[in-house]
Formats: sequence, C-alpha cells, structure tokens
Amino acid sequence: MADITTPSSTLMGGLWRHARSAWAVIIAILIALAFFDPGQLGPSLQKTVEAFGHTAIFITFAVLAIGYLKASGAEAMVAEAFKGNEMRMILFASALGGLAPFCSCEVIPFIAALLAAGAPLSAVMAFWLSSPLMDPAMFLITSGTLGFEFAVAKTISAVGMGLLGGFGVMLFAKSALFADPLRSDGPVGGCGCGSPFKGTPVWAFWAERKRIETFRKTVIDNALFLGKWLLLAYLLESLMLVYVPAEWISTFLGGMGIGPVILGALVGAPAYLNGYAAVPLIDAMLTQGMSNGAAMSFMLAGGVSCIPAAVAVWALVKPRIFGAYLGFAFIGAVIAGLTWNILA
Repeated sequence: MADITTPSSTLMGGLWRHARSAWAVIIAILIALAFFDPGQLGPSLQKTVEAFGHTAIFITFAVLAIGYLKASGAEAMVAEAFKGNEMRMILFASALGGLAPFCSCEVIPFIAALLAAGAPLSAVMAFWLSSPLMDPAMFLITSGTLGFEFAVAKTISAVGMGLLGGFGVMLFAKSALFADPLRSDGPVGGCGCGSPFKGTPVWAFWAERKRIETFRKTVIDNALFLGKWLLLAYLLESLMLVYVPAEWISTFLGGMGIGPVILGALVGAPAYLNGYAAVPLIDAMLTQGMSNGAAMSFMLAGGVSCIPAAVAVWALVKPRIFGAYLGFAFIGAVIAGLTWNILA
C-alpha cells in the first residue's frame, strides 16, 4: 500500500482523532448526571455495565479477528478485487469492501494508490461505498445487539450499495460528471494504520516475532477503541430511554411509509458517531418506536457520510465526485430501508 496524504486529510484526521476522545465525554456525562439527577446515576451505570457485559463476548471475538487479519497480512488480498474485467472488479470491490477490516483513514492511501495506478472509478466507488459500512468486528457487534438477521441485512445492503455506485459510475463513466475525478493537488501521504505486511498472507503469523507484535498491538488498540465507544454508546442509550419521550421517535421515525426511511437517511449523517457506537443507539430507538426501515437507512447513510469516511473521499476527488458519492449513499440507504421494512 502506498504512503499517501493530503493537507486536508491530515487536518481532518487530527480533528477526528481529537473528537473521538470518548473517555472525556463519558466522564463529563457522569459528572453532569451526578449534579443534575443524582438518582439516575446508579441505574444508568448499572444498565451500561450490564449492556457492555452482554456484548463482551462479541467484542472479544471482534478484536481477535482484527488482530489476526492484520498480523497475517490478509488485507493484501483486497487489492485483487481491482484486477481484470471492470464488471468483475465492481462485483469483487463491493463484496470485499463490505467485509474487509479497513479503518476509515486507511482507505485514503489505499484508494489513492488504486486511482494513481489507473483503477476504474467505478470499482473504486463501489469499494468506497461499501467499506465503511461493515467489517468483521462491526458484524459481530451488530449481531450481538440488533440480531443476526439485522447484521446480515446490513452486510447485504453494504454490498448492494457498492454495486449501485459502481454500476452507476460505469453507466455514466463518459459523462462530464465523472471525467477527471482526482483533485489537482493530488494525494501525498497516509495515516499509517494499515498492515505493515505485503504480498501473500501468512496465516500462521505466530511463527514471526514482528507479526506477533503486530497482533498484540492491534488487539490492544482495538479493544480500547471498541471499549470506549461502546461504553459511551451504552451510557447514551440508558439516558435516551429515560429522557427522550418514546412518542417523539415513534412519531417521526415510526411506521412503514417512505417518510421515516427518508428521514432516517437524512438525520443519519449529523447524528452518527461511528458504526460501533451507533448500534446501541439504534437499539434504544427501536425500543422507543423507530421503524426497522428507518433504522437501516440511518445506519447506512450515516456510515457512508460520517466524518472519517467522508473525509477519505473529499481529500482525493473533486466536489462533483463527492456529491455523487453522497447521492449514491442516500439512494442506496433509502432502497435498503424500504426493503428491510417489508422483510422485517
């Protein structure tokens, strides 16, 4: 993977890393709760700990899976999706994007290298749309909280959104909209969170000291990352169930019509924390009357337009390509939400 960066990605990456200091937010919430409603502090802490304990097994499997994939160098296989026939590239890019354990900032150098090497924008768009929506860790967390069926439906939707964007770009590839997609200043560096291993994966990674160290560091980093975000999310969930009237959510995001699904997609972007923290919040809103379709459209549209995923696109391509990226995300989220409303 090339080592590529832009000033905008560096700036936004720094802001994002600063903004995700979930521990400070957790402490601030607990202090505010103790001051304004001390009687609710104990119940909220209890519910948070119980919910976290319920998903602890899924968190454990998730961080071990991420560590194994990183240490073995399995991420190198993702590049194979971008070789050969364009239609096949779109299919593989959509599928692998929805399953590969890429962090959002890691997408920047990977995609920049593909574009610089001449990979078609259609396959890149397919990967871009599907990669922020699902990975092995997110599947486990989603399955443990929202159910296996929801996790599978979201995975299928992630792949479907990639196909929508990929074939949409392929269909209009010769139009002015998709001509000359890269920014003129070009990418020049990355976040450094990718796998340090290239070439063929080494599945028995424990035979090499460097790979063992990579596994250890990846497991610890991801355990802390998932732990803080899920603790914050479960704390917010406990407060939402107490302080947010259920009729508000059921009124605006309930029902089987297209309105709640569209609204879920529209509010998904500004309300989204990240794919992991959104899961308990969606669980709380479903309890309070949010429709299944609105929940799906919220998670899909929010996942694509959240800060790290959106910055990965904005940093590399011109605004019109970025607009198409958001457009495909919105359309795909609404289609998936309406479909899930019927199936669920």
